[in-house]
Amino acid sequence: MGAIIRAQREFADLSLRQLAESADVSNAYLSQVERGIHEPSVRVLQSIAEALGLSMQAFLRQAGIIEGEDAPAGVETAISVDPDLSDSQKKALIAVYRTYLVEARNA
Repeated sequence: MGAIIRAQREFADLSLRQLAESADVSNAYLSQVERGIHEPSVRVLQSIAEALGLSMQAFLRQAGIIEGEDAPAGVETAISVDPDLSDSQKKALIAVYRTYLVEARNA
């Protein structure tokens, strides 16, 4: 879960401090969550998801905790954690992917 939070935070171009403030948790706690030292509560996960602009359901799907129709969110996670891509490449790929999803839903 921590790697997903970190990847989403970096994708959103937020510092640890910015996300912690938006999610109403301490910097130290969020850092520990990202490093896998602490397991966040549902309330904290909800706050983090909202601060990242994600629904709780989409956030949990990206983390692989739940499955559903919207499983392609795993694509964003795969892109976000790929060590062979630069941050700018990750952002570009995810932006293109999201554009295609919107077009597909509107078709």
